[in-house]
Amino acid sequence: MKIGVVTEIKAQENRVALTPAGADRLVAAGHPVVFQQGCGKNSGFEDADYEKAGARGLPTAAAVWAESELVLKVKEPLASEWPQMRRGQILFTYYHLAADRALTDAVLKTGSHCFAYETLQVGRSLPLLTPMSEVAGRMAIQAGAKYLERVHGGAGILLGGVPGVKRARVLVLGGGVVGTNAARMACGLGADVTIMDLDLERLRYLDEVMPANCRTVYSTPFAIREHLVHADLVVGAVLIPGAAAPKLVRREDLKLMRPGSVIVDVAVDQGGCVETCKPTTHADPVFTIDGVLHYCVANMPGAVPRTSTVALTNATLSWTLQLAKLGARKSVETSEPLRLAANALDGKLTCRGVADAFGLAYTAPEDAARAL
Repeated sequence: MKIGVVTEIKAQENRVALTPAGADRLVAAGHPVVFQQGCGKNSGFEDADYEKAGARGLPTAAAVWAESELVLKVKEPLASEWPQMRRGQILFTYYHLAADRALTDAVLKTGSHCFAYETLQVGRSLPLLTPMSEVAGRMAIQAGAKYLERVHGGAGILLGGVPGVKRARVLVLGGGVVGTNAARMACGLGADVTIMDLDLERLRYLDEVMPANCRTVYSTPFAIREHLVHADLVVGAVLIPGAAAPKLVRREDLKLMRPGSVIVDVAVDQGGCVETCKPTTHADPVFTIDGVLHYCVANMPGAVPRTSTVALTNATLSWTLQLAKLGARKSVETSEPLRLAANALDGKLTCRGVADAFGLAYTAPEDAARAL
């Protein structure tokens, strides 16, 4: 199967979906690889590196889309890319369809086979979301600490404080990969951290492994409001695989927070768990509502592309090899993780979370695959 890699065109997105090492593996497995010239430059990979691995460079994205049976990307296809997609072509990338009705309608119209990194599931784990969740969770604290500085509009608070001065209070909503990494980073900087979740077993685990300056609290609307009063930094880290994030912080809750406090909503690419959040970019990352700064960059790991690209492609490569070997139909029929990753097949919506989010017709992926 011919595999193509294009340059990401989302604002300030610097990652690439395949490294030269990955191209080498695919070529060795008998899959020709083409890449858009310059696609890896911002992640530290030159065209010559891909060529040494046996891949062939093409001058434009259109040429890559036209030649490829399987296209690899990092972020969802933007409107200018929709006309390049075609029926029967596989696109393997992050989609987050439940947060974007226009994108959902567009990919269904193309008839492409859309396999999503974020819904590929092995047991209870999301192996292709995990590395970027680790990056985003850690970056959330970096961003929060920056925007708490007065020069950036914040309250002028240092996360860890100093002797004789109280430390900042950090509230983390969600105890999954993002939340755990955010809490660990905040604890390491000396903040007073509270992490909330609905899963008591997860809270017991976190209570055992997290540092002493992190406490766990069972999440309820009342408890969240109670902690918002004291929070200097709130990190939204809630995930329901394939579905829109629940709104845990409402607009009216902002009045509970002090002016100059900061919200970092990592769940923004799934619609956000804070009602007032909307996607922003690295070029213009924050906005203020009711005196509270909101940082809602939808592709946070794109700011550290070398780390993010290697972490992501370490996780995706084995699944790319399976997709290329088996094709869409056999992948769905023989691999439960890839079946769960199938969000759309030949114009049929095959992710229940997305169908529920928009009230659209759902087709089981195995049923859609039989018709291919």
